[in-house]
Parts: sequence; structure tokens; C-alpha cells
Amino acid sequence: MFEVAIVGGGPVGACAAALLVRAGLRVVLLEPGAPAPLPAGAPLESRVVALSRASERILTHAGAWSRMRGPRLCPYERMRIWHESVAANSAAVLVFDAADVGEPDLGCIAENRLLQSALLAAFAAAGGVLEPAQFQALEITDAEVRLTTSRGALAARLVVGADGAQSAVRHAAGLSATVSDYRQTAIVATVATARPHAATAWQRFMRDGTLAFLPLADGTSSIVWSADDELAARLGQLSDDAFNQELDRASDLALGATQVRSPRVSFPLRRLAAPRYVAQRVALMGDAAHVVHPLAGQGVNLGLLDAAVLAQLLGEAAGAREDPGALGVLRTYERWRKSEVALMSSAIDAFDRWLAHGAGPLAGIAQRALSLVNRSQELRRVFIRRALGMTGELPRAAG
Repeated sequence: MFEVAIVGGGPVGACAAALLVRAGLRVVLLEPGAPAPLPAGAPLESRVVALSRASERILTHAGAWSRMRGPRLCPYERMRIWHESVAANSAAVLVFDAADVGEPDLGCIAENRLLQSALLAAFAAAGGVLEPAQFQALEITDAEVRLTTSRGALAARLVVGADGAQSAVRHAAGLSATVSDYRQTAIVATVATARPHAATAWQRFMRDGTLAFLPLADGTSSIVWSADDELAARLGQLSDDAFNQELDRASDLALGATQVRSPRVSFPLRRLAAPRYVAQRVALMGDAAHVVHPLAGQGVNLGLLDAAVLAQLLGEAAGAREDPGALGVLRTYERWRKSEVALMSSAIDAFDRWLAHGAGPLAGIAQRALSLVNRSQELRRVFIRRALGMTGELPRAAG
């Protein structure tokens, strides 16, 4: 019997698995679609994540960071954030610089597949069991959880649902989730720009959405354009040349003329919050428990913190010879992470409401606040520390 069975081998589930194995627990990870490692010299992929300093430290503890370091990873040193009411080169643009807090960078941009592959490799190297099976059902008893998979049955003391927003584990355990539609669609693509990205992440708030340019290691950028559904539908019908023109308009030519270099991928944006993260012998993490708007790039970072907190608590329970599926341990995890996630989710939604879509006096105040923060070194430091993931109640692996 395993102590922990994790369903879902994406970055969050694979991180939890790697951390738990290193804490001395017997772990099986169910992932039927593990990606092939990126071939040497393969073009950079457009689906990327912005990893905070806290995430970097967690990945180091998981044994994955050393597998990611190299020419595909792009540290970024600055962020430039502005509202469409001011010019991209205006003094009112909010600038965060790593040098302001004595850090070498504000984080790193990494391809999703690079991150997932490194974590799965770290898990396997630490002695974890990767089961290429599809989860089908579970039966919870007082002593264990019995999982039915496409390759047979498994038993564990605890099952962790890290299987995404449509979590089958969440449904099988009778846990609910509240979902709300942002009425926006995210458009993702790789683009070349006339001017260098200068190791800077760029973000513009507009009345019909938010546009971000994330710097990539080869000099291109990954865009995440969170556009209102009506605009997104129109953009989806455009040729690449016509889309480039719309992108130039939306970016205010902050990086000069743009040119799409990859297929455009789009997906609807929805917020998800599970009222309960745990049940008897069941815990949820990552998108199975919470989904936030991508404008702050915090989705994966929140999930990695989930993984680090649960691994810390289960490691402590194992050291005290406690049952890893004990509800007391799981409720500690739930209280810890729900409060932190709720704070971040509310802040992100406020940015989306008042900066990307706001109108009237309150929106005007929010827009002017960007300039006010930019004029205060101490306020900038507060926001930078939050962006680095170094505030709030952190697990030891992130400290």
C-alpha cells in the first residue's frame, strides 16, 4: 500500500509527488499523458509560466530546478505595467525592478513542458512510482482509499486530486466547486518584436482586457491577451497579418511592431473556488481547488505553494508516525492555503475589475494609483516582495 496516491502529473501534482518522496513517503503518481522531454534545440513553446522566487526555492527542494537551468529558462529583471490612459513610455508607467530589493531578478519564464518534465524526472530519480493510468473511481474507507484505474486497482492512505479544474477526484469525493465566468478569453502565442524585450515583462490594462508580453530566452516573447469574449471572437477570425496590426494597437507599440511566430491558442477564463479543499482521506490542490485570472501569472505559483505546504505537513505527520490521511492534518492544510489563496484571488480580481474593465471614479482612482505606487520606493518594494512570493505564511521549502 502507498501512503499517498496523487492523481494528475502536471506541474503541481508532480511537484507534490517529488517533495513527498524526498520526505520519505511512499508515493504513486497517476499520469497517463506524461510529456516527452523537449528535444535539444527545439523551438521555445508559447505555453509558459512565470515562476516566482518562492517557486524557484520549492523546485530546488523538489530536485527539479537544476534540471531546468539552462538556455531555455529566461530570468526577467523588471516589470512595466500601465493603463491605456497613459503612453507606454510615460513617467506614469509602474516599474518594478529587482535591483530595488537587492535581487538578481523578479522570477523566471519557463515553458510548461520544461517545468513538468523536470519535476517528473526528479520524482522518478527520488524513487517515486509513476503509473501511466487513467483515474476512474475511488472508494474511501476508515483505513484507506482504494482507487480504480485503467490499469487496475491501487490502495493508499491519502489521495490527492491535482487533476485540474474538471477534477475527477473532486467529483468522486463529493467535493463541490463554485465557478464564475470572467467573460474573457485568453489568447496565447509567441511573437517577435522590433525592439528587444530587455529581460522585462510588459503588461497593459485596457477597457476590453489585459495584454502581457513575457520575455523568452531566444529574444521572442509569449503573449497572454485576456480579451473580452466579443473581442476575442473577432481576433480569432483574423489572419496573422491582421492580428499583428491589432496586437500593435493593443500594445501601444511598447516593443515596436510585432509578428506572430506560432499558432494562436485560446481558452475561456473562469474563476473556480472549492469551498472545501479536503475530505476524509482526500486533499485537493492547484486548479482542482482554485483557478484565478492569469493577469498576475500566479496560478502555478499558488499550486506549487499548495504542494509545498501539504508535503511539509505530511512529512511532519510521518515523522510523528501519524496517519497521512488523518483529517486533522488535512484541515490544517486547508486552513493554511484557503486563506492565502483567497487573499491573492481577491487582489487579482480587483485589478481585473478596476484596471482592465473599470469605469467611473473608483476606476480612475485605481488607474492613478499605479503612478502613486511608482513614486514610492517603499510601496514598490512591498509589491515586489509580493510578486516574488516572499510574503504571507510560507512553507519551509519556499523560505
